[in-house]
Amino acid sequence: MATYNLRRFAHAEALKAIAREHLLALLNPHKPYFDGRGLTLPPPSASDGIDYDQLVNVLMNPDTDTPKGLLDALYFVHEMATPEAMDVLLQEAENNGISLNGNPDPTAADVAVQVYLQDKELLERKHAEQYLIKPRSFEYFQTASKKIPEFKQPTAKTLAALEKDLDDWFEKKKRGRESRVFVYPKTDAVWFLVRHGDPLRREGSLDGGQTSSVFYRPEKYDVLVYEPTIGEIRMHACGKGEKDLFRRQFGRHVSNNEDFFPETGKYTLEPLRNGGDTSIVCTDVDGMEWGRLRKGDRDTQDQRRVRRLRRTRPRHAPEGSDHPGELSSEVHGFENGPDRDHPTLEYRAVYQGQ
Repeated sequence: MATYNLRRFAHAEALKAIAREHLLALLNPHKPYFDGRGLTLPPPSASDGIDYDQLVNVLMNPDTDTPKGLLDALYFVHEMATPEAMDVLLQEAENNGISLNGNPDPTAADVAVQVYLQDKELLERKHAEQYLIKPRSFEYFQTASKKIPEFKQPTAKTLAALEKDLDDWFEKKKRGRESRVFVYPKTDAVWFLVRHGDPLRREGSLDGGQTSSVFYRPEKYDVLVYEPTIGEIRMHACGKGEKDLFRRQFGRHVSNNEDFFPETGKYTLEPLRNGGDTSIVCTDVDGMEWGRLRKGDRDTQDQRRVRRLRRTRPRHAPEGSDHPGELSSEVHGFENGPDRDHPTLEYRAVYQGQ
């Protein structure tokens, strides 16, 4: 279930940015709920206005009976009520024959509400698409199969089967169901965006002046990119469990083989652990003289250890040479860092040519 930002509706001005007729069209499907909370929504034809102060009070104090559809509507409208999103939605409305009525100069919120009311799926898709362009780090998995099957655009039936298998895992891991997979074909790759729930969260709230709590499930987006010409998939996901899930299920539903993508990533730091400084010897690469590992960050369960890697001149290096030397590490300091399922090492290699 989507969650909306309570601060966004802390003042009546945020709601007044939506034209009265559009706001009523958004709220009227949930009229019984508002009646129960002491707010009477006027008929669209009535001359009297909306009690914005009471509406703000209701929205700022959701209870367990708050309709899921209302929360979804408020969330997506809020997320897409920006000038940038408005430009996208205006073009999509034109492309899909969506009529935008009312003020010839609508606000971004007006446009978001009208598109949501006429094509909820379109608004959700455009909202999800924003997450494709955010900078992300990826983990790569490349098939070992010599014959790579021809990629075929997943059908609605295929996506439904994929979402069901994802839901089975998410539900078992206490993340709920209702995942969605969005597909965005590009020139040389196919991008997949997976929207799913995270573990439930409880936060304090006020209900009629009494302390209470709100129980909800945050949503999360994971990005996967498949390059069919080389059989490689890269993904940005939270933990090892999710990566294993996506690796298996996308292999099964996209390539008809659950083991199509191997368990081990395409890139590994094992040579650094096993071979030390010899793993970055590059004298066999034309145009490269030496490489130096400058820094390594190791994330542990509750802290990040930053190692500064210093060099010492190896025994075989001649005096006066600019050989990078052997590598040794020293603990430079500690910084707070995110929890990780497994410690990881990140490094940067610096190369100097002739």
